[in-house]
Amino acid sequence: MSDHEAIRLLERIEAFELDDPEAQFPFSSRLAGEQGWSHVFAAKVIREYRRFVGLAMVAGHPVSPSPAVDQVWHLHLVYTKSYWREMCGECLGREFHHSPTAGGVEEGAKFHDWYGRTLDSYRRFFGMEPPEDVWPSPERRLEEPEEGRWIVKTRFWLVPRPPWTGRGWWRQWRRRWGKT
Repeated sequence: MSDHEAIRLLERIEAFELDDPEAQFPFSSRLAGEQGWSHVFAAKVIREYRRFVGLAMVAGHPVSPSPAVDQVWHLHLVYTKSYWREMCGECLGREFHHSPTAGGVEEGAKFHDWYGRTLDSYRRFFGMEPPEDVWPSPERRLEEPEEGRWIVKTRFWLVPRPPWTGRGWWRQWRRRWGKT
């Protein structure tokens, strides 16, 4: 792909609209509600999803999304007409499959490498650092569990963890006192 073709493709992806203008409950609102994000943050992650798709098309190596970008991708796959016909077929001109990890140490190392390469390509193609609140460092990405969850709110209560527990307190307790 020539530089000119890559630039035109990235422009098409940037212009691709995920929100149906006729929908009363658009994609971005559903994303924000399901993830517990503000509409401003959801819009930011959607922009980063578009950049991720662009990188997947032009980087020349496998790419791996951040946890937040992966949540946008998962939801977009549910909108099959938008994803397969409009984005892949009309905008990209090719299929773009989601290939999750098969698990295990080798797979973990592979996706860790892909994620680091994705961040390097982001810096090269967009000329800036990826936003840390959407694209955590590779080390932080491994340390923190993914935040995205599907919970039926009518069947379960969601109670926030007390702030004194902090992140990783359970892992530290298990290391010190053993697994129960």
